[in-house]
Amino acid sequence: MLTDVRHQRIADWVRREGSVSVLGVADAFGVSEATARRDLDQLASTGVVERIRGGARALRRPIRPEADASEFAVVAAQESDEKRAIAKRAAALVHDGDVVALDIGTTVFAMCEHLKERSITVVTASLAVVRALSDAPHMDIVVMGGVLRPNYDSLVGVLTESCLRQVRVDIAFLGAAGIHADGAVIDSTPSEVPVKRAMIDVARKAWLLADHQKFPGMGFLQVVPIDRFAGLITDRPPSSAQLRLPPDSTLEVLTP
Repeated sequence: MLTDVRHQRIADWVRREGSVSVLGVADAFGVSEATARRDLDQLASTGVVERIRGGARALRRPIRPEADASEFAVVAAQESDEKRAIAKRAAALVHDGDVVALDIGTTVFAMCEHLKERSITVVTASLAVVRALSDAPHMDIVVMGGVLRPNYDSLVGVLTESCLRQVRVDIAFLGAAGIHADGAVIDSTPSEVPVKRAMIDVARKAWLLADHQKFPGMGFLQVVPIDRFAGLITDRPPSSAQLRLPPDSTLEVLTP
């Protein structure tokens, strides 16, 4: 069994039962006790579970683990006019011939209706994006492999990250769960963070899509500092209290 799959199943088990033991994990997944301990340590280090003597238990603090995330279709159906306007503005940055990476967020997904007639190559791990663009007449779609995250209609994990690092893209568009005043771009899903970082690394230019509610938003894992992006596309420019940029910052802020 792939490590990512085992970690996901252990995390689901902990959230369902409240706690697990090292011996229980070892027996259930046919691994050594040493491997079971490492699994629990890694899950604890990314904030998925709380490590206790002899095992792990569900977190007591209020966070949004990936198993509790809203279904993608539900969130996408509730997209605001602001998010749709952000998506349209982002799509205007794409030129024919570009290789474009699209993240798995719903605001990025909203770009699809504005890209269907473009002659571009799309790189994505979002199955929702693949379906939305599958009949685009002039488009090539490159799907990143990985472990299926069914509730968010996407592929995640080390395989997705590895696939991304094999390509180079002209422009990437990403979402986030929140943006802190110090510029930290935050997410709430441990398996997504490495994928987002890889997408930024392979892009010549990356843009962050975030509406005003993402300041500060939510989340507990830092993806990257906001200065790793070429720019921010938002419906309402953040105030100096919401986002403190250094005087020499080159971050471009665009609005619809």
